[in-house]
Amino acid sequence: MKTLLALVTCLCLVPVGASAQLRVVATTPDLAAVAKAVGAGHAEVSTLALPTQDPHFVDARPHLALDLARADLLVAVGLDLEIGWLPTLQSGARNAKIQVGGSGFLNCSQFAQVLEVPATKVDRSMGDIHPGGNPHYMFDPRQAIRVGAGIGKRMAELDPKHAADYQRGAARFQSEVEAARKGWEQTLAALRGIKVITYHKSLSYLADWLGLQVVEQVEPKPGIPPNPRHVADLLGLAHAQGVKLLIQEAWYPTNTSRLIADKAGAKLVTLPSAPDFNQGKTYLDFINELVGRLHSPG
Repeated sequence: MKTLLALVTCLCLVPVGASAQLRVVATTPDLAAVAKAVGAGHAEVSTLALPTQDPHFVDARPHLALDLARADLLVAVGLDLEIGWLPTLQSGARNAKIQVGGSGFLNCSQFAQVLEVPATKVDRSMGDIHPGGNPHYMFDPRQAIRVGAGIGKRMAELDPKHAADYQRGAARFQSEVEAARKGWEQTLAALRGIKVITYHKSLSYLADWLGLQVVEQVEPKPGIPPNPRHVADLLGLAHAQGVKLLIQEAWYPTNTSRLIADKAGAKLVTLPSAPDFNQGKTYLDFINELVGRLHSPG
């Protein structure tokens, strides 16, 4: 932490020229892609997490705090997804604007229709349960549209000179996603009602959007690796329920999933977790790739 604070302090001593662009930092690549689309050329957008990283476990490295030190707007998933690393970076950035409650902090979960909100008090014995609900809402393009509108509104508040552009950017993003969604749903119409197993409880929004029936997870509890007894139970359930697909994100190990899929006569589909934002991939590119993998499982 001392090294991180020293680097940020040095940064603050260096004169920075005025920038015409709104400096936006998103915690995840999917949020960054939406922010860039909505930003209408007036926002300089970067992401803290990489598409190859589980956003629950991002290293709070000093260079990420430097990004936040310069930010006008921090866009976060919320629902405690980033609780293990983002507060450290916010503290190290020493930027009042992007602290919780500041005008430059935006918790995008407020725009989502959140699923799986616990009805009772949760504790660590239940695994990695998020007390505010499931934070993986960006797998559903309907949720992404709501998020885009919320980001556009906040950008307009922070940069009123370009407010109309941000509003048009959000409207254009909505129009493009809605148009593409019709094709995605037609492509995957045959999957509606199909029974699937997922690795982690991170695909609930995807299942809700596409009408998949998730019968169980490879993890016995969220965040807990599978054990032999649970695997045996899963195999029995898969045969009994006629499970056809086992779906997981790319960062999870595939050995156990492959074993279950092979013995159950199901297909294993490994999905991208987010667009490769730093390589220019958009949110539509992300969902296109996701739909392609589900349509033609390996």
